[in-house]
Amino acid sequence: MKTLVLSLIAGFLVSASAPLNDTTAYICNGKYSKKYHLKQNCRGLSNCSTEVEKTTVSKAKTKGRTLCGYED
Repeated sequence: MKTLVLSLIAGFLVSASAPLNDTTAYICNGKYSKKYHLKQNCRGLSNCSTEVEKTTVSKAKTKGRTLCGYED
């Protein structure tokens, strides 16, 4: 039990110390695109037939995008 609590606290501290919302994100401007990507060369962007836009995670989320499954 003590190990579980310490693991949860450590996980929270790591996630709180890295603000993801200001991180660079890449989105495909295609009509049906729904994901954002943290790497410009993510294989999830390989099918993008339109322009790939560089933005931030917070702006991508504002556009309704969620994180690509390859980068989970």
